[in-house]
Amino acid sequence: MMESKSPVCNTCGEEIGVKPNGEFFVACHECSFPICKACLEYEFKEGRRICLRCGNPYDENVLDDVETKTSKHQSTIATHISNTPQDSGIHARHVSTVSTIDSELNDEYGNPIWKNRVDSWKDKKSKKKKKHPKATKDEDPDAQVPPQQHMEDISLNPEAASATDVLSVVIPIPRTKITSYRIVIIMRLTILALFFHYRITHPVDSAYGLWLTSVICEIWFAFSWVLDQFPKWSPINRETYIDRLSARFEREGEQSQLAAVDFFVSTVDPLKEPPLITANTVLSILALDYPVDKVSCYVSDDGAAMLSFESLVETADFARKWVPFCKKYSIEPRAPEFYFSLKIDYLRDKVQPSFVKERRAMKRDYEEFKIRMNALVAKAQKTPEEGWTMQDGTSWPGNNTRDHPGMIQVFLGYSGARDVEGNELPRLVYVSREKRPGYQHHKKAGAENALVRVSAVLTNAPFILNLDCDHYVNNSKAVREAMCFLMDPVVGQDVCYVQFPQRFDGIDKSDRYANRNIVFFDVNMRGLDGIQGPVYVGTGCVFRRQALYGYSPPSKPKMLPQSSSSSCCCCPSKKKQTQDPSEIYKDAKREELDAAIFNLGDLDNYDEYERSMLISQTSFEKTFGLSAVFIESTLMENGGVPDSVNPSTLIKEAIHVISCGYEEKTEWGKEIGWIYGSITEDILTGFKMHCRGWRSIYCMPLRPAFKGSAPINLSDRLHQVLRWALGSVEIFLSRHCPLWYGCSGGRLKWLQRMAYINTIVYPFTSLPLVAYCTLPAICLLTGKFIIPTLSNLASMLFLGLFISIILTSVLELRWSGVSIEDLWRNEQFWVIGGVSAHLFAVFQGFLKMLAGLDTNFTVTSKTAEDLEFGELYIVKWTTLLIPPTSLLIINLVGVVAGFSDALNKGYEAWGPLFGKIFFAFWVVLHLYPFLKGLMGRQNRTPTIVILWSILLASVFSLVWVRINPFVSKTDTTALSQNCLLIDC
Repeated sequence: MMESKSPVCNTCGEEIGVKPNGEFFVACHECSFPICKACLEYEFKEGRRICLRCGNPYDENVLDDVETKTSKHQSTIATHISNTPQDSGIHARHVSTVSTIDSELNDEYGNPIWKNRVDSWKDKKSKKKKKHPKATKDEDPDAQVPPQQHMEDISLNPEAASATDVLSVVIPIPRTKITSYRIVIIMRLTILALFFHYRITHPVDSAYGLWLTSVICEIWFAFSWVLDQFPKWSPINRETYIDRLSARFEREGEQSQLAAVDFFVSTVDPLKEPPLITANTVLSILALDYPVDKVSCYVSDDGAAMLSFESLVETADFARKWVPFCKKYSIEPRAPEFYFSLKIDYLRDKVQPSFVKERRAMKRDYEEFKIRMNALVAKAQKTPEEGWTMQDGTSWPGNNTRDHPGMIQVFLGYSGARDVEGNELPRLVYVSREKRPGYQHHKKAGAENALVRVSAVLTNAPFILNLDCDHYVNNSKAVREAMCFLMDPVVGQDVCYVQFPQRFDGIDKSDRYANRNIVFFDVNMRGLDGIQGPVYVGTGCVFRRQALYGYSPPSKPKMLPQSSSSSCCCCPSKKKQTQDPSEIYKDAKREELDAAIFNLGDLDNYDEYERSMLISQTSFEKTFGLSAVFIESTLMENGGVPDSVNPSTLIKEAIHVISCGYEEKTEWGKEIGWIYGSITEDILTGFKMHCRGWRSIYCMPLRPAFKGSAPINLSDRLHQVLRWALGSVEIFLSRHCPLWYGCSGGRLKWLQRMAYINTIVYPFTSLPLVAYCTLPAICLLTGKFIIPTLSNLASMLFLGLFISIILTSVLELRWSGVSIEDLWRNEQFWVIGGVSAHLFAVFQGFLKMLAGLDTNFTVTSKTAEDLEFGELYIVKWTTLLIPPTSLLIINLVGVVAGFSDALNKGYEAWGPLFGKIFFAFWVVLHLYPFLKGLMGRQNRTPTIVILWSILLASVFSLVWVRINPFVSKTDTTALSQNCLLIDC
């Protein structure tokens, strides 16, 4: 049944029009793809007569007797266009009780902040009364979701995609690859069931404890594999069309219609996160291939360091030369440190004779810039007793890093300094939020939320891109790639963020500690993209600002009954019957938040008195805080600074929203912004958005969008993994645990929930993993084994299990393009991290919950040694090294003891020994990169040589003693005869 809201054309964005009988115009009767008459006529003139979605041919008579109406002459059936960026708002909330106000809401400067909006509502309502005399306020905005607003991506026919103006398409994995992959997964699951049936029904009585431990561990490993495997059931690829984006939003002779983007760069300690690296990140942002008036860069200095401020001053000055040079010659990447260090032919594709001369001059300017930055760093090594002093003689406000006021400084920008060629530059803003003793500041998540509020007051771009200070823009068109999804009229309205994969520089070719995380970013994330979207990984992500404010998507799905297969939980009515008091309280808090967030576009359904209650500032203050300017900015879906705001007061208002007490008694960190409660705030933030019904997109351009640095030292890498694992344990022990959170809403798909469960339970795999890695040594030392004598059927089961494991990996490599070396490194570090960092994270997480013992983490150093990969060979002792070192020692001792026992017992003992030896070598091979890192640089002697030397020396020593070649062999017959002659 056609719904009352008029759909819009997928090509031009106008209404599709209606027929004389009042029905909507439908071009394709197979899939009802939304396209208007004018665009269809153009397609016919161009010779394209197939549907843009399904590829079926259009009906030749479809253009007859059709009456098209534009947005200026809307149909009497349509109430409003719900899926256009200009008129769409956030999903309507029906509020039962709200506080009222008797006077008009004014800010502290006397400006009526709601007056312009109330007037526009009155005008809109008067027009609608003339056009829609039968419209009532009883219409349910959730009655039906239009087809073009469904959350699922629309996979277009390749031939049709090339002939339309869609900005992105979904490219499924070829059937020949994905079908065989799924068959092997099901086959492996079946074999696993038979395998466990055999293991449970055939206990080892002589080693019952070892057998029971091994079975429990294997069951947990199988459960962990299921959580990891099935979210990869439907992987997809995506393709973007940047040229079509430019053709649609950057027409010649007109102002660019591309959406504005606010960039967030976070830094804490400039001595651990070198200012030169942060400066390169900022410079790469300022030099983006994007309209300068659409880009604003906010740098958060959460350590209030004067070094960070002074380095940003130098960066802003150097940007006046660097930005025009990048745009003039279209160089990549646009971070100078990495551009000048490229070992490539930089003259390729360059045709301007002046390029060589200007490049040399620019490189010289950059070297001078580095010298000035290094001088600032050297100066900051020793803090004066009286504290730092600025150039004007005043004391630096951030001398006490734990007690200082908020600071904001705007560099460059539209009214600031221009580049050397006289062109405008993007805005650059330094932000250091206020900190006072006794307040909880929530580390990185709190700093990000402060940037959200500051940027909303100053620029209020509809999209936000956050980067770590060591992640520079490697692809100047990265933002355009994201806009192909976020500004797409088909799927863009339901997209909360676009996540880019993380790529890294400065990692050794072997990548011994799996720093690149290739398997996660190229396999797992593409699998999630086929469900509800990838998880948020903390950097390289473009957010829709409205999604961060806690709004639901415009076309959120209806609650499905229990019998629906797509629902992951029971219906709401039955759920409420079994809710405990804590769940009822959580639902009440969600309803309170919903009461403060409503759809301005649907307020026409209320009378003036009801609207005056709905716009009561009290309900907004409970959610967003005490800032009239910021509250009004949250209601502007398309961004921009409110017209009612006095520009001269913006900085004062921005200082107010970063005060340390601003978030008290609000929903910041609970329902809106970056979510608090875990040191891995990225997982929580993305999880909350997906629970509201949003979907995310995974964008993998051919040229990596962003690149960063990773800790290649073993100790630093383990501490990084420890931080991630501890965050997962915190989420598991919190109210946001994916095992139960959001089940009543039914908006999180069950495979997506399975993926989130996997992200929080993987640290607990360390417990069975440590036990399982200890079993080989115990078996070798005691002479017992966890598996009884195998029958032919059992041998077939074991062989089938190994074959299915190999086939799954091979087929996964086939559709993902990941190399076998990357897969093996990932497998090795899964064991290394599991028996070290993950194990400590589990215990620390429970200590934090039960005893309140918090763990402080130092920021991972971003510096590099002068020698290439010199840091790789540095051995930094830490307690995380104890468990894997112990496992290596006991397994090596077990191997030696096993050979010794076999030599003593004879031929019969060699058969069982090989099974135990294989088990022990499985542990040693997985821990080999750890052993290599533990031994450091061994004067160019390969670690494998040392390892095999020790093993072989031990084994041959035992064999040598057993053979005893230096004892002369005597004739036992002659010896016995001689003994008989002796009279004892």
